[in-house]
Amino acid sequence: MPGLLNGQVAVVSGAARGQGRSHCVSLAEEGADIIAMDICRQIDTVSYPLATPDDLRETVRLVENLGRRIIATETDVRDGEAVKAAVDDGVAALGRLDISVSNAGISSYARAEEMDEESWRNVIDTNLTGVWHVARAAMPHLISGGRGGSIVLISSSAAHIGLANLSHYSAAKTGVVGLMRSLAVELAPHMIRVNSIHPTSVYTTMLANQATYDLFVPDSLGTNAGTGTPAEVAEAFKTLNALPIPWIEPLDISNAIVFLVSEKGRYITGTELRVDAGSAAK
Repeated sequence: MPGLLNGQVAVVSGAARGQGRSHCVSLAEEGADIIAMDICRQIDTVSYPLATPDDLRETVRLVENLGRRIIATETDVRDGEAVKAAVDDGVAALGRLDISVSNAGISSYARAEEMDEESWRNVIDTNLTGVWHVARAAMPHLISGGRGGSIVLISSSAAHIGLANLSHYSAAKTGVVGLMRSLAVELAPHMIRVNSIHPTSVYTTMLANQATYDLFVPDSLGTNAGTGTPAEVAEAFKTLNALPIPWIEPLDISNAIVFLVSEKGRYITGTELRVDAGSAAK
């Protein structure tokens, strides 16, 4: 049965696990080949474990099991030249580029007055500059292809609501919106559409870790640090959303991506798509 994206090629950053892996698999299920990249090593200011080379190999396995091609590299989106090389090499191997998904992102927690510059810089460089690096590397291929195309930038509900202890994350995700709007105008003459997606909390390792549990369950802070539980944090996270759910799944974002990049979203550009369980409506 033909997929929505048969014969197309998509680049996805942060592809080794979580949302990124889900995006790769969902795009491949619709017929796309994949250029995948992920840092696959730890960043010192991030308290939860980042993806590993084994995680990236599992993404490769899942895509190949669908009969699709995938070129995967260990690439840090903070390094613009490395991103350009990964995209250029992927396009050379797969023959074209139609879709770009800037997904890679990290988080850490601190109040603004207590945040060190390295924590700020790592989040901004990954979640904003890294988003630009991936889009910038994709644009020449999308333009030269002459077929139009679609760029999706993964932002967050943090661009619409204030969140304590996440000033760097909120600033980056809000910056993504401004980037999206400018790119949508610049690339429209080429029939290249640019949109951002704004998830509420997504159940991935960025959320499911002890540092997050302790932050959202105040009784587990201080002398009781390390005692927050998933069940407790689920109740706390429900308060962020209008719908009575604590979080959404990576597939919910992947489904939105498939819609935006396919013909079903062919005239949608410059749009902030909120997949946020109503968090911004509260």
